[in-house]
Amino acid sequence: MNSISMKLQADHLIKMALQEDISSEDVTTNSVIKGPVKGEVQLICKQNGIIAGLPVFQRVFELLDPQMEFSFSCRDGEEVQTGQLLGTVTGDIRTLLSGERVALNYLQRMSGIATYTHSVAALLEGTGIKLLDTRKTTPNMRIFEKYAVRVGGGYNHRYNLSDGVLLKDNHIGAAGSVTNAIKLAKEYAPFVRKIEVEVENLDMVKEAVDAGADIIMLDNMNVEEMREAIRIIDRRAETECSGNMTKENIDRMTSLGVNYISCGALTHSAPVLDISLKNLHTL
Repeated sequence: MNSISMKLQADHLIKMALQEDISSEDVTTNSVIKGPVKGEVQLICKQNGIIAGLPVFQRVFELLDPQMEFSFSCRDGEEVQTGQLLGTVTGDIRTLLSGERVALNYLQRMSGIATYTHSVAALLEGTGIKLLDTRKTTPNMRIFEKYAVRVGGGYNHRYNLSDGVLLKDNHIGAAGSVTNAIKLAKEYAPFVRKIEVEVENLDMVKEAVDAGADIIMLDNMNVEEMREAIRIIDRRAETECSGNMTKENIDRMTSLGVNYISCGALTHSAPVLDISLKNLHTL
């Protein structure tokens, strides 16, 4: 996440998070520290994992005080270990205390997603299957969570509803059939857009292939149904498996020959990575 995208896409979200935590003032900090005092605090990892979100962590403090200074010993995407000193933050102690929780919330959440994604992607290594995220993200956290997926070795599916055509069960129901939904999408969507359709049984698979879908998502099918669906599709469309995919069961998909596996758990079920700001002291 570079500085341009941070300022354009993330700054207003970070400010909203800070405003949620500081509606008028940090009454605790202001009651014990009456004026500016320079200090330093250490960023310490308390759990093995993949770090993600250091630029966001830094930006939280910068938005409170542009004079803050940072020294990191690692970069996003690197493995970190329990007890590792990840870096230091130096500046006005009032800023360190007021920004601590929001900064850590971002860093812990994003690192947790990167860590979980890394563990799932490792199960697909060498298969040629791309691991995708979904839109099952925390409201107002999507830009951060999808970035964390990439840091962890996954790939982003469409970012939002404006980003691509994905005809799901309710779209098909509204259109009346798979065939009509694909026909209408092709008439409306720009020609550069691929048409993806979600199917739940083999009859829908056949209909989607005949109607010219570009990508067919096999949703909540068992392994034998997916194997037969891939045989029917016969490379006439790209294939994606979806539905309750987790680290515990994803290995059953590796022999099917699908192009993609989408996994909502990457963003909606990843535990946070335990990281703390410790040893605050004056300078």
